[in-house]
Amino acid sequence: MNDTRFDPSSADGRWQKAWDEAECFRADSASDRPKSYVLEMFPYPSGRIHIGHVRNYTMGDVLARYKAMRGHEVLHPMGWDAFGMPAENAAMEKGVHPGKWTRENIESMKAQLKRLGFALDWSRELATCEPEYYGHEQALFIDLFEAGLVYRKESEVNWDPVDQTVLANEQVIEGRGWRSGAEVEKRKLAQWFLKITDFAEELLDGLESLDKWPDKVRLMQENWIGKSRGLQLAFDLSDGGRVAVYSTRPDTIYGASFVAVAPDHPIAQAVAAKDPGAAAFIEECKRGGTTAADLETAEKKGYLTALTARHPLLGSELPLFIANFVLMDYGTGAVMGVPGHDQRDFDFARKYDLPILRVVGVSAADADRPLGTTAEPGEGVLVNSGPLDGMDVDSAKQWVIDRAEREGWGEGKTVWRLRDWGVSRQRYWGTPIPFVHCDACGVVPVRKADLPVTLPEDIDFATPGNPLARHESWKNTTCPKCGGAAVRETDTLDTFVDSSWYFLRFASQPADRPFEPEEVAKWLPVEQYIGGIEHAILHLLYARFWTRALARLGMVEFTEPFASLFTQGMVTHETYFRREPDSGRMVYFAPEEIARDAKSAVLKEDGFPVSIGRVVKMSKSKRNVVDPDTIIAQYGADAVRWFMLSDSPPERDLPWSESGIEGCARFVQRVWRLVGEHDPAAQGEDADLARKTARSVHDVAETIEALHFNKAVAKLYELVGALEKAAPSASRTRGIQTLFQLVAPMMPHLAEEAWHSIGQLGLIANAPWPEVDESLLVEDEVTIAVQHRGKLRDTLTVPKGASKETLEELALASDKVQRSIDGAEIRKVIVVPDRLVNIVT
Repeated sequence: MNDTRFDPSSADGRWQKAWDEAECFRADSASDRPKSYVLEMFPYPSGRIHIGHVRNYTMGDVLARYKAMRGHEVLHPMGWDAFGMPAENAAMEKGVHPGKWTRENIESMKAQLKRLGFALDWSRELATCEPEYYGHEQALFIDLFEAGLVYRKESEVNWDPVDQTVLANEQVIEGRGWRSGAEVEKRKLAQWFLKITDFAEELLDGLESLDKWPDKVRLMQENWIGKSRGLQLAFDLSDGGRVAVYSTRPDTIYGASFVAVAPDHPIAQAVAAKDPGAAAFIEECKRGGTTAADLETAEKKGYLTALTARHPLLGSELPLFIANFVLMDYGTGAVMGVPGHDQRDFDFARKYDLPILRVVGVSAADADRPLGTTAEPGEGVLVNSGPLDGMDVDSAKQWVIDRAEREGWGEGKTVWRLRDWGVSRQRYWGTPIPFVHCDACGVVPVRKADLPVTLPEDIDFATPGNPLARHESWKNTTCPKCGGAAVRETDTLDTFVDSSWYFLRFASQPADRPFEPEEVAKWLPVEQYIGGIEHAILHLLYARFWTRALARLGMVEFTEPFASLFTQGMVTHETYFRREPDSGRMVYFAPEEIARDAKSAVLKEDGFPVSIGRVVKMSKSKRNVVDPDTIIAQYGADAVRWFMLSDSPPERDLPWSESGIEGCARFVQRVWRLVGEHDPAAQGEDADLARKTARSVHDVAETIEALHFNKAVAKLYELVGALEKAAPSASRTRGIQTLFQLVAPMMPHLAEEAWHSIGQLGLIANAPWPEVDESLLVEDEVTIAVQHRGKLRDTLTVPKGASKETLEELALASDKVQRSIDGAEIRKVIVVPDRLVNIVT
C-alpha cells in the first residue's frame, strides 16, 4: 500500500522542467515517422487564460500526446493572435503602449499554459504583432494584389465624428459611438478588399469534402456563402427611367406591392437633389447601422417618392420608396417588396398601409384564407397569381424567369450572399498595409526588399482618430516606383488576416519568406483543428479562402487547411447576485466570494444570502469566472485536466462545480495509491484482469481517436476499479504499469511520477502506447437480451456461439420471462444468435 500522497505542488514543476530539458515536444520535420499536426485556435493575449481555454487546449494536448505515443511525429504549436482593439483601448485607458501591454500579457499567459503541462512546441511560438510575422503577411498581401485578388474601392462605413475613426458595427450602440457617445454617421471611404467572391463556388463545393467537420459548421458556411438562383428584372419608372431588382423568389411577383431603393442608390440621390424631404430622410439613414444584421433588427422606415414602378406582368403602378433596410452593397441596391411572404416587407407594409397579399399557400384552398399577423414562409402552391395558380414554387420560378427572358424585362441569374472581404481598419495596432500613395504613380506596393513596414513606436492616443494618419515622419515617404514624394497607407489590416495563415507559419518559419512550401507540405493540412463554434463562419471561411488563394498562386498544393474540425463546448458556471433595493440593478459576485451548500449561498463578507442564478457561459460581466491558477494551486494541473475531460461529451457545455474538481483530485490520489501496489515479484495470472486491461487499452485508444474524451475517462475509471479489487498477481502488476501509460496523455505529471516510482527508465512522455494481445480482445461470453411484448424481460450471459435451441431453452427457463408470459400460448420464438431472443405470445 502506498501511504504517501501525490504532491502536485512539487511534481508538476519538476516534470515540466524535465520535458523542456529533453525537448520532448519539439517537432522534427526531418523525422521519417508519420506526421501529425494537432492545433487549437490560438488565443488573444488578454492577460489571463480562462477555463474555456483550458478545456480547449487540454483536448488538443491529450490527442497530441496520444499521437506521439502511437509513433507519430507531432506538431503541436502555440502562438498569439496579438493585434486588435483591446490593446488600443488599454493604451487609451491606462496610458500604456499597446505593444508593452500585449507582450506582458503574452508572458503571463504563457506561464499559465506551462503550469498546465501542455505538450507544446514552444520553439515555434509566434505572435502576430511582431514584425517577424507581419512582415511576411505584408509580402503575401502584395502577392495577392499582383494576382488581382486585392483591390481598393469606396465603401460605406460607420464614422464617429468625435473620435474621428471608423467603428465596427459592434461598436455602434443605439446609433452612437461606444466610446464618444456621438451620433454615428455613414461615410464612404476608400477601403481595401480581398476578392473572396472569386472563390465562392470553390468554397461552397469544398464543403462536400470536409466530412470530418461538424455538419452544423458546414451548414453555417453554406448559408453564409449563400448561393441562390433567381431573377434580375427591371421595373419601368414613371419618369422614363428603370430600376433593376434581384429576387430569389420570382414566383411571388404577383404579390409585389412596392419597390424600395437604398438611400445611396442613384435613384434616391436624384430624388433627394430635388426633394428636401428625401434628402433629410437619407441623412437620417446615415445614422443607422451598415450591415444586413443591423437592419434586420432596426425599425423599418421609408420615404415615399413621387415615382412609381410599373409591374411587368400586371401593368399596375407600384409606389417607389427610399428605405433604410435596403443596402446598396447587396444585390442591386433595390428590392421588390412582397409583404405576404417576407417579414421585413410585411412590417414595412403594415407601417405604410400597403397591400399584403398571399400568393403562396399550403393548397389552392388558401387563396381566400385571411392572412395572420406575420408573413408566411411561402412554401406550397401558387395562389392569387393568375397563370401561376396551382403550380409548385420551383415550377413557378422557372415560368416567371422564362417569360422575363422571352419578353426582355429580366434574366435568370445566380447570385451569392458572400461579399468581398473588407480588410481596412483605421487603427494603429494592426499590420500596416504595405502600399504608398503617389500623385504621379497612384497606389504602389512597397518593395519586398523594404519589408516589413513596421509600426512606429512613438504614437499619441490622446488625440482622437488613427495615430498613423497623424504621424508625419512615418507616413511621409518616397514612391518605390518613381522616387518622388508619397504617403504611406495609414489603414492596417483586419486581424482576421493574421489568423488566416498562421497555421502555415507554424509549420515552416524561414527568415526570408513566409514559409517553405516543401516544409509546409510535410505537415499540412492540419490533421485536427480544435476551437469554438463562434469561429464557425468568419475565421474558418477566411482561412479556407486564404489557402485557396495561395494554391492559385502555386505556393501550396492543397486547398483545405483543416482536414478535421472539432468545436468544443463552453465551460459554464452558476451565477450569484443580489438586486439593489432602490434601482433593482443586479450586482454579481465571484465564486470565491460565496459560501455554498447544497441548496443556498451566502456572501462570505456579510453572511447574508445571495440569489443563485442560471448556469451560463463564464463571463467577466457576470463574474462567474474561475481562475485556473487558483484551481491549479489548490488541486494540481492533472486534476484540472481530468475535470475538463470528464462527464460531459466534449462538444457540449461543461458545468464547473467545486464538488466535481474535488472528485477529480480524489481520483488522482486513487491512481497514485496503485504505485505502492505495483509488485514486480508477484506471481500468477488473472485471466479476467488481463482481458480487462487489454480491452481498456483498445477502448481508450479508440475513444481518444474519436475525441470522445469523456468515454475514455469512464473506461479508465473502470480499469482503476478492477485493479483495486484484484488480488496480487503478475497480471495486476502489468495492469498497473499499463494504467500509467493510458493516463499519461490526460494526467501527464502523475503518470511521470508513477513511471519513475515503479522503476521504469526514461520519460513516459517518450514511452510508446501499450501493445495489445489481440487474442485477449476476443469475447468468450456474450449478453443476450430476452424480449417479450417488445420489452426487455431478462438478459442471459452465455458462451459465444451458443445454438438457437440452447438460447430458446434458457430464455424460456427464466423466472422473469415466465412471469411476463403468465401462461399465455407461445406463438413464436425468434432467436438472433449472440444477440437476442424475442418471444411472441
